[in-house]
Amino acid sequence: LGEQGEISIRGPQVMKGYWNRPDETAKVMTADGFFRTGDIGIMDSRGYVKIVDRKKDMILVSGFNVYPSEIEEVVAKHPKVLEVAAIGVPDEKSGEVPKLFVVKKDPSLTTEEVLSFAKENLT
Repeated sequence: LGEQGEISIRGPQVMKGYWNRPDETAKVMTADGFFRTGDIGIMDSRGYVKIVDRKKDMILVSGFNVYPSEIEEVVAKHPKVLEVAAIGVPDEKSGEVPKLFVVKKDPSLTTEEVLSFAKENLT
């Protein structure tokens, strides 16, 4: 409680590993089945976890360095977005690709709007 640490999760909804990628699986799964998210968090006295940092602050997409904080900064400017977090996820073609988690300020916000806004505003 109150100390920073890597967030690890386990449960029936959590993957058991990457398909046919035992080396990659070994990097993120513990021996007892916990998935190491790469996010750094703090748990408060009510049991809520706040993400405060990442262990890895760069996504390598097809040889290009992409910084999650830059994506978050741009997407957060969308008028219908309350909060956003970006992470890198494995991708067969590109190595990694960004994945966004968005908290809507306006319930009418669509995935297409977020993607379009990101494409228009990211260089």
